[in-house]
Amino acid sequence: MPLTRDRIIGHDNERLAFRFTMLNNTDTVECQISDAALDELGGVKGTESMARQAQFLSLRDAVEGIASEIFDKGPCVKGQVVRIFTKHIQKSPPPLAEPIAADPDTENAASLRVIAETRPASAAQ
Repeated sequence: MPLTRDRIIGHDNERLAFRFTMLNNTDTVECQISDAALDELGGVKGTESMARQAQFLSLRDAVEGIASEIFDKGPCVKGQVVRIFTKHIQKSPPPLAEPIAADPDTENAASLRVIAETRPASAAQ
């Protein structure tokens, strides 16, 4: 069951993380997202600590969705803290490169070479 929105605690300068809580039915679940993960999610780097709350608010729906997913995947332990790091942020795929115009004869030769290299030796006979 997904967690629901609760309250904002604020930025923790010692842990370099933004802290907030969510609810699992009536139980409060402590959550935090690292500064690096917030920046990754927002597509920026080096946000000042005094701007973290505004950053969190702009990304709140996404952050809480990630926290809920992490909570649902893990064991439910009373008093656990859901921690979001950069590894939890899905990276958008890089843009596709422009295809390179190739000579049709060399393109076919390369394709045949790949097929020959991946085919087992017994199938080649």
